[in-house]
Amino acid sequence: MRKHQFLAVALGAMAVVGAPAIAQQQAAHPEAHGSTSEEALNMRPYPAAEKGQTRHVIRLPQLADENQAKVEIIVGRTMDVDCNQHRFGGQIEERTAEGWGYNYYVLKDLGQAASTLMGCIKSDHHSAFVTSPNQPLIRYNSKLPVVIYAPSDVEVRYRIWRAGEEEILG
Repeated sequence: MRKHQFLAVALGAMAVVGAPAIAQQQAAHPEAHGSTSEEALNMRPYPAAEKGQTRHVIRLPQLADENQAKVEIIVGRTMDVDCNQHRFGGQIEERTAEGWGYNYYVLKDLGQAASTLMGCIKSDHHSAFVTSPNQPLIRYNSKLPVVIYAPSDVEVRYRIWRAGEEEILG
């Protein structure tokens, strides 16, 4: 029996262990502004962002073996926190662009923040990026953009994971 271990890997300035990269925000219809660039044509299969939503686009660099990598989508918001653990409850849905077959991802609502209720000894308030525990790990494919729709007040980040050496279990 073989086991694949996925380890975070730094790919240039794109993703660093412990510091996810931030997805680019994009206008809902770049072609509506007179743009006929290749970039606008590549976004045609994807629907426009709904009111109150922003379309985030991740363009991945080509790798020698893309079957050995995954992309983790991370959504959240930077907020003032104390010593407790904080989380949001939003769920990311995978959808398919009609007529094209390309996948994209939608976060309808991040939900309310929840936290543990430990008594903090001192008021150690600080700013932190609070995430949803729902962080899908998707296939790495540099030929297509990773498209995520999220509420305008939500930050979208991502992390690249790469397989390590195979190990044989006893």
